[in-house]
Amino acid sequence: MTLQVTVTASGRMSLPADIRKRLGLAQGGAVYVDETEDGIVLRTAAQAVARAQALAKQFTGGNPEASVDAFLARRRDDSGE
Repeated sequence: MTLQVTVTASGRMSLPADIRKRLGLAQGGAVYVDETEDGIVLRTAAQAVARAQALAKQFTGGNPEASVDAFLARRRDDSGE
């Protein structure tokens, strides 16, 4: 779906109410802006987290030993803590 929204001189824009409701932003909330070669992408916080998790899984192959928690546990073991 493509919609046109107006950006004011001060940089503000309004998302239509039905989109805000569908995305869980009916009461407001954070939206993250990614600038890409093709333009901009808006993501909710939940969408940004899901994307980061998918990227991490892609680069770690889903290996639980590649997690930050596993890394820190190995460092604690190595240091004798």
